[in-house]
Amino acid sequence: MTRTMRSDYMHWAKNQPKVTFNLGSSEVDNFRLDRLPFEIADLELDGASYHRYPPLRQAIAEKEQVTPEQVVMADGTSMANMLALAALIDPGDEVLVEEPVYEPMLATVRYLGGEVRRFERRAEEGFRLDPDAVERQVGPRTRLILVTNLHNPSGAFADEAALERIGAIGPRVVVDEVYRDAVPGSRSAAHLGSNFIVTNSLTKVYGLSGLRCGWILADPDLAERMWRLNELFGVAQAHAAERLSCIALAHLDEVASGTAERLERNRALARDFLDGRPELDWVPVPHGITLFPRLVRGDVDRLRDLLVEKYDASIVPGRWFERPDHFRLGIGAPPERFTAGLERLGSALDELSRT
Repeated sequence: MTRTMRSDYMHWAKNQPKVTFNLGSSEVDNFRLDRLPFEIADLELDGASYHRYPPLRQAIAEKEQVTPEQVVMADGTSMANMLALAALIDPGDEVLVEEPVYEPMLATVRYLGGEVRRFERRAEEGFRLDPDAVERQVGPRTRLILVTNLHNPSGAFADEAALERIGAIGPRVVVDEVYRDAVPGSRSAAHLGSNFIVTNSLTKVYGLSGLRCGWILADPDLAERMWRLNELFGVAQAHAAERLSCIALAHLDEVASGTAERLERNRALARDFLDGRPELDWVPVPHGITLFPRLVRGDVDRLRDLLVEKYDASIVPGRWFERPDHFRLGIGAPPERFTAGLERLGSALDELSRT
């Protein structure tokens, strides 16, 4: 078996032209760290690193209402996924993965030598997580089930009842929850039992991608295995970022202030826009930062190229999520910029329809 040695999507995403109206972004606008109340001395800039920095571990545990022994820190959700999967699967193990899916998750499984098996999240069902569809695809060799909640890229939310049914099927379940905090009042799937392993970070919902503050929630014995892997891969996290992450977690209400209202307003703007475009088909979702419309007529890559070259805007083509006739539409920008971006998307769609 030839292992995957890279994420083609991540390389593509990191090397795109900068545009003013990025309609493909999967996170809210970056939060300025200088808005947080701290002094330079608070960052302990003595050059030292710290073993499993206890204050940050405690702060994450308090946020997620778990014990610190269940928390493993990692450099963002991507490294959290790598650590979780590396601790759970061996080469040749079968992993059941949702479709469509965020490409780096597939790449990680294949890098680790896992054999990928699929179950579908159907567009005509709102991309919902269907426990029956999962159970039909679980085979005798299935070691692990891998899902995102909220679903990346559609934004569909799976409630606890659906997740509990999947957890009862048998294999362990890894849930990437990087968008979950966009659902008010939701709690982590880590509370559903030791069969669940959860990854998350401060990136998407809080606009703090630069801190690389990610984590895994797992039962303590499994968490210890992941810590040991973390020490193999990276030894320790950057301590100044750990200190800033503690400060951010202590002021998370301030960091997230206005985000829910912005997303609600932008979701309404997107609904009005998408409903008025006959060349687009889409699935409304009540939560999240991303939507996943389908281009009924035309070529998504041509649309994206036209947006970049002529309209100073962009989208993410759905081919990166196994659906080439779709595209990811992010709604996390300030409403004024989002509105202007939609106007440019409309102009590009009009131009594309004339060619």
